[in-house]
Amino acid sequence: MSDLSAPGFPEEEVRQRARAGTAAAFPPPGTYGQVLFGAGRPAGGPGADALDALRIVPPVFVPQRLAKLIDLGREPDYRDVELTTAIGGFGSSLPVYVSATGSTRAAGGDLGLALSRQAGALGLPMVIGENVVPVNGYGRLGEAADRALLGRLRAYAEDLPDGLGGVAVQQSTEDADAEVWNLVYSDPAAQPLLESGRLAFELKVGQGAKPGLGGMTVLDAEAAARLGDRYGIDPVFGEDGRVLRASTPGTFTAEILRQQVRLMRNNFPRARVWVKLHPGRDVAEAARVAAEAGADAVTVDGAEGGTGWAPGAFPAQVGLPLAECLRRLAAAGPPPCLLVSGRMWEGGRAVKSLALGARAVGLGRAALLAAAEDPQAGLIRFADCLALELRLLISALGKYAPADLDRADVWSPDFPSEF
Repeated sequence: MSDLSAPGFPEEEVRQRARAGTAAAFPPPGTYGQVLFGAGRPAGGPGADALDALRIVPPVFVPQRLAKLIDLGREPDYRDVELTTAIGGFGSSLPVYVSATGSTRAAGGDLGLALSRQAGALGLPMVIGENVVPVNGYGRLGEAADRALLGRLRAYAEDLPDGLGGVAVQQSTEDADAEVWNLVYSDPAAQPLLESGRLAFELKVGQGAKPGLGGMTVLDAEAAARLGDRYGIDPVFGEDGRVLRASTPGTFTAEILRQQVRLMRNNFPRARVWVKLHPGRDVAEAARVAAEAGADAVTVDGAEGGTGWAPGAFPAQVGLPLAECLRRLAAAGPPPCLLVSGRMWEGGRAVKSLALGARAVGLGRAALLAAAEDPQAGLIRFADCLALELRLLISALGKYAPADLDRADVWSPDFPSEF
């Protein structure tokens, strides 16, 4: 999908990683011996937020490296970092998952299938977002296979390694009306994932780019007529025939969320339960309620999170930044499996999030852009580059697994007590 773009996001850097793979973690090799490199720009660079501005601070004394040396019988290096991580009941080759992509045009068609296929081949858990079934169909009744939910499931499973990966299927209010989870749970095509413990259902409470709102897309007149009985249709764009399609955000209190999680565990006992939260001011309390009710993973999508469509005021002005979410979660005690997303595209931001309490980080825009750059292997090369950066950074801290990271590994002059 060559027309895909992401204004304000480091799109070209992501595309370069999708083309060059691990080489993109370094300056061009032709500059070796000719250029002297150093800290020539502020931490995080243009557009940096509080998470980018944190610095990763390796210690002088590295007792874990000594333990690794004794275990290996040699000096360890970055290649000895083990990145395999348990994520929400799934095994993953990296502390990374592919964030929800739903029914928007950007994630549909061949690009959605390419993304699913490469995520599966990498052994990364993947979330299939809301509204796919009500808009594009499930895939058993003649709907277009490249846009239907079943097509993404099958593409993901094509090259999935044994013991790694898993799919989490989101359900919104409109998805619940279409009984999406019931369809997936009873479908023979999903049984291999279910029987191997690699199927989850994710309750979407909100998302970072538009907290408090449901999913939104733009429809032409024909699609609006077809979907008007399932969604809110609003002719906000004037007379050109295109309309806004708006999902309802759902209504939650602590008790409603608690009962929803319990209902999921009771009705779908063989599936994992994930809960996705927007960056609300009470995010720590919501995460605690979800975890105590039995969620296998709680995802927090920071205000930096991306989306296929949103009112302009929301990404710019609504929701807590991810760094503040992490601070509040740490203060309250984060859930056992905290997943975070929001402008993830390189190893430094990922390591900082892991050090501040996350189990794994989600790739949204970066994954779509990488797959768009090369539908055969763009995401694979991008993930190879990210894995190399993770190994380099974690080993520099004298550690050899993501779970070993902690708050002492990051520093900021703006948050001396919190970080």
